[in-house]
Amino acid sequence: MKKTVLSFLLAGFLTAYAQESKPDSKPKTPAAKEENSPANLTFNPDSQVVTNHTTTIKGQKVSYKATTGTMPVWDEDGKAIAGLFYTYYERSDVKDRDSRPLVISFNGGPGSASVWMQIAYTGPSLLNIDDEGYPLQPYGIKENPYSILDVADIVFVNPVNTAYSRPTSKEIPAAKFFGTNADIKYLADWINGFVTRTNRWASPKYLIGESYGTTRVSGLALQLQNNQWMYLNGVILVSPTDLGITRGVVSDAALKLPYFAATAWYHKKLSPELQNKDLTDMLPEVEDFTINELLPALSKGGFLEEQKRKEIASKMARYSGISEQVILQNNLDVPYDYFWKELLRDKGYTVGRLDSRYKGIDRKDAGESVDFNAELTSWLHSFTPAINMYVRNNLNYKTDFKYNMFGPVHPWDRSNDKTGENLRQAMAQNPYLHVMVQSGYYDGACDYFNAKYDLWQMDPSGRLTDRMSWKGYRSGHMMYLRKADLETANEDIRTFIKQSLPKASEPAKY
Repeated sequence: MKKTVLSFLLAGFLTAYAQESKPDSKPKTPAAKEENSPANLTFNPDSQVVTNHTTTIKGQKVSYKATTGTMPVWDEDGKAIAGLFYTYYERSDVKDRDSRPLVISFNGGPGSASVWMQIAYTGPSLLNIDDEGYPLQPYGIKENPYSILDVADIVFVNPVNTAYSRPTSKEIPAAKFFGTNADIKYLADWINGFVTRTNRWASPKYLIGESYGTTRVSGLALQLQNNQWMYLNGVILVSPTDLGITRGVVSDAALKLPYFAATAWYHKKLSPELQNKDLTDMLPEVEDFTINELLPALSKGGFLEEQKRKEIASKMARYSGISEQVILQNNLDVPYDYFWKELLRDKGYTVGRLDSRYKGIDRKDAGESVDFNAELTSWLHSFTPAINMYVRNNLNYKTDFKYNMFGPVHPWDRSNDKTGENLRQAMAQNPYLHVMVQSGYYDGACDYFNAKYDLWQMDPSGRLTDRMSWKGYRSGHMMYLRKADLETANEDIRTFIKQSLPKASEPAKY
């Protein structure tokens, strides 16, 4: 699979009215000084604003400090070559700060800001949407009663050219930032500086990444250990990419079928026998067929016997909601684009890429691909005003720079991506390190069964599997947009953190 990594990642929550408590302190340090004219804006790579807040999480009052600003990326000579915009939420009503976990959060793209998980998932503030994740107006921010801030502090980091992060000069070579391994290297340096500046070396540390952010944090796990001497307790992969794990055309063709089945089930396109089952009762049957029948059949390519080909096509049609004729016309390998166009063609709709619960309407029902991503158009209009309002009004960080939801980071050097193997090595070297994968069943960009498959392939020895786990949710790429999954997914992170903290007397050894 996996279609690029998600350039256009995510999102859309809207928000009704500002419920979050207003900051109850003035900023201790002013935001970056800027001129009135955008042409004369001066970027300050080292700025900071502090505000204090209270919220309620799981029925418990939580007081916290939010530090919002930029912190430099330094080159080898100690010169600031960029400033990364971040928001750091630290619970302020705890006694033992050193033992409190620190979660470092990245979104993906590459080129996406950290806005999505910040105001829609783990952070203390939340967009207002309906219970299934569809936009509502007016825009605004409310409290997130499911945030993980009760058990861990969180910093949301924006790589260069996302949000308000910028290089300090146009003369800085793009190659220092825009590539799989360059990205990992400078972010590891920045994390070291952040942990030092905030005095968090004693804290158990976790990385969480979404979409391309999973590539990023998988590589960072080893980079931090080997070059920053910083060891982690956990890595959380939300809607993961293929992590550079070697794949073949056969597996790419076969492994999307369970996602097709989940989507067809949601839109009631399956036979009554399957449709009457619960989603999680139906999918194991499809997964078993995929691994034990479809993969072996596809491995024969054009030499697959005609009778067997028709038998396989018939079963694929049963599970996918797509006709046997269409499947045979595509040589048992229906492209994702075609599936999104075909499944509801008879009803005049398309289905979304990032979340196939969403429906779109194309100019023509005919064709092989959709005109637009139905879910993305639903999401994008809501996050942009919400994050701009939130940063300025709630976090009190004021700037005339543009907040880049998606920033200019291309061309992106994807060569030598070994991030899945990097993560395996980090786990092998660090007995404390645990990994959890979170996937939405209706995600067609980084689909759930490919995520499972990659987790299986990551450690061929099988000796690390007791520190690996996978969780599935009844929504798409951003599973947290659905209220029930927002609650469950945050609780899964909370449990993961608690279970991956070693006992005081437990040594890191095999």
